[in-house]
Amino acid sequence: MPPIDQITAFVSAHPVGTVIISVIALVLLVLAFFALRALTRLFRRWAAGRPTEDILTIVAASIATGVSAQGMWRFSGDVLGFDGPLRLLLFAFIEVAVITSAVRARRNMRENYSAGIDGIAVWVFTSLSAVLSSMDARSVAEAVFRLAAPLVAAWLWERGMAIERVRITGRGRINWRLTPERVLVRVGLAEASDRTASEVDAHRRLTRVALAAKRVRALREAGASDRKLRTAMAKLDKAMDQAVEFTGLAVDEKRQEALLSQIGALYNTSALIDLAPPVPWAPEPEQPPAPPALPATAIAELIDDEDDDMAAGPAPVVDTAQRAAQLRTARNYWDQQIARRYVPRAADIAQEVGIPLLVAKEWRALWKLEPQAHALIEAAYREHGIIDTGTFPAIEVPERERVLVVNGSHAGASAHDS
Repeated sequence: MPPIDQITAFVSAHPVGTVIISVIALVLLVLAFFALRALTRLFRRWAAGRPTEDILTIVAASIATGVSAQGMWRFSGDVLGFDGPLRLLLFAFIEVAVITSAVRARRNMRENYSAGIDGIAVWVFTSLSAVLSSMDARSVAEAVFRLAAPLVAAWLWERGMAIERVRITGRGRINWRLTPERVLVRVGLAEASDRTASEVDAHRRLTRVALAAKRVRALREAGASDRKLRTAMAKLDKAMDQAVEFTGLAVDEKRQEALLSQIGALYNTSALIDLAPPVPWAPEPEQPPAPPALPATAIAELIDDEDDDMAAGPAPVVDTAQRAAQLRTARNYWDQQIARRYVPRAADIAQEVGIPLLVAKEWRALWKLEPQAHALIEAAYREHGIIDTGTFPAIEVPERERVLVVNGSHAGASAHDS
């Protein structure tokens, strides 16, 4: 009898039972609907703040764990002889241990940045489950499949842990010493830096020239035979010709400087033996205490002494325009010398402008209180103990050697004056 006829006959024979069964089925469907909606909301809330790859990893690992549990179900019934409730309670104890260890390892990762012993336990329990499941397989293909399923779950879990480790710590766990990039760089097929091919080629050609020049020099200093010198010179000429042709050495100043730098380093290798680098953990030498600063009031009260070679006569009477021109000329001369870190003497100002010494001393007494001149005078006092009187002899010092010049004197001027 077809199923629809059986259902019709049962409804005709048992109308009350059919109504009760229909009501119970309807209630179960409603409960299933609400349960499914609650599970959907929970899943959306759980997956709201997670990346897509983490969700897919958990789903795939759950499926692989289910396959492993099905194999343990068969193993517990066929090999261990469990049946009924006992089989239901005990078949998946290894899978439960795997999940527990995985949860503990993730907690350790978040707290201690390492999976610890629980991470190792995940792989041990997964391998044990895979071996036991495959032992009850009916064919080689089934055995391989049951071996692969738990290992796939463990691998997905490991990759999820690695991503979380990088996200928390900002770095990977290890840096492999043997990678394809390192191998290619080692054999010379790849470049470790971001230099272009032309830059690498130019550097190698310049290095060949520098090494060939060093070889010729070493042979000449060692008194080698003419044949060896000619051979080395031929290699140097060839390397130089190629460098000029392919690197633009004859016109490129940067390449010329690079070649000279390489030759300078190669020629002076023996100088490294005599170097005395500072010891990084040695105590710093004690600096002698600096003399106390000369108060500004004391500098202001210093009176320029009259030079021995210039007599102070009465100041001639000049008109206002001529005096203003002399003042501008003297001021320009003063500013120029101060810019050179040189404080002129009163005699220097008088001789440069053509004014009486008394006038020059009066102007200098005012100008030396300005910030730049005052700083030079005070620095000279601090560093060398020189007190400004305006009568020091003028000593011209080249710009490269000039450290501090005040009143025409520098660091060695005190010894010269004495």
